[in-house]
Amino acid sequence: MRERLSPSRAADFLGCPLRYRYRTVDRLHEPADPVAVRGTLVHAVLEDLFDLPAGDRTLERAIASVPASWDGLREEDDRLSTLFAAEDDERAWLDSAHRLLASYFALEDPRWLEPEGREVRVDHRLESGLGLGGIVDRIDVAEDGRIRIVDYKTGRSPGERHEDKALFQMRFYALVVWRSRGVLPTLLQLLYLGDRTVLSYEPTVADLEATERKLGALWQAIDRALSTGEFPARPGPLCRWCSFTDVCPERGGTALPWSSIRRVPADASLET
Repeated sequence: MRERLSPSRAADFLGCPLRYRYRTVDRLHEPADPVAVRGTLVHAVLEDLFDLPAGDRTLERAIASVPASWDGLREEDDRLSTLFAAEDDERAWLDSAHRLLASYFALEDPRWLEPEGREVRVDHRLESGLGLGGIVDRIDVAEDGRIRIVDYKTGRSPGERHEDKALFQMRFYALVVWRSRGVLPTLLQLLYLGDRTVLSYEPTVADLEATERKLGALWQAIDRALSTGEFPARPGPLCRWCSFTDVCPERGGTALPWSSIRRVPADASLET
């Protein structure tokens, strides 16, 4: 079994082990979600934006590129051809994507940025043998070598009580960058386009060492679950958006039977 973990799969297990199992081990079908697809569309537009000369990186050019990006996503995923029942629904959805792009431009001016990388795959294998990997929206490197890791979120920012949970993903990325490059990232930033908020954090060596220990313990818990087949459901606020409520005992369903011969697929760590 390939021992690999990504931020999204780690968050799945922490939030609900049963959702982790259905999504990562069983690979159950999940219908396309307009909110998630809109996030993918906005990310695609922002990634391509930096292919333009600096002076052309404007909101108008970003919005003008939305139709081509949307066509590209539909070509890659057959589910998206039936995402909307009516043209008016699709038009309103595209308008909401335009508003999120306007929020991005309200937060920063891309004409003054030259990212080192966009949609960057980062990987590192810990001494324990556990592989960590994920896809970072953007990595900026200053002339003096300082590293900033940026992630776009198309939802609203979390309240203070949930900021630490939101930063877990960024600490994960920072750990991988630190271990693979030997340079401690200076700044982690989450850009929340839903309410035009920036959540910033300056990681320390102690933070990232603690994150490394947490991930090691988390993988041990996943490994035990894979050995025993015990993936308990963990009810929470995200249940209303879960695709697996019909096979969740906490939502009135019956959990699917477990087979002891199951193995985590080799690409289970990939971001989605």
